[in-house]
Amino acid sequence: MTISEKSAYLKGLMEGLKLNTESDEGKMIAAIVDLLGDMTKRVTDIEETTIAISDELDEIEEDLDAIEDFIMAEDEDDYEDYDDDDFDWDDEDDEEDDGEEGFDFGDEETTVYEVQCACGEVIDFDEETLEKGSIVCPNCGETLEFSLDDEE
Repeated sequence: MTISEKSAYLKGLMEGLKLNTESDEGKMIAAIVDLLGDMTKRVTDIEETTIAISDELDEIEEDLDAIEDFIMAEDEDDYEDYDDDDFDWDDEDDEEDDGEEGFDFGDEETTVYEVQCACGEVIDFDEETLEKGSIVCPNCGETLEFSLDDEE
């Protein structure tokens, strides 16, 4: 039996017993039954609100899980799709120095060098290109030669 059913049962019992609500005892019992009825309504409202909030929280949790799965899948895709051969080492915005300079980007295995051609084109290249000894300027086609003897 629910709390609402119990409250209704007590009210019906009071009416069925035909208690005199004009006597002191009858007034007190009637007031207690009314109070129980009011409390029952409040508790029922609180239960319904709690259930609604719980349902909303469940939906929010599902949405957050879906967002987390999407973000985690996207991060995994970023790492899987990365291919070092597809990286463009040519950065035309970096025209600060006319000499050869080594840049270390925190990865001890990869050092990027920069050289400026006589035409003004700044060319970035890696250790492998340096070992080959030359690179062709993509702007003017001139071959730039390197010597590993002067490297310190």
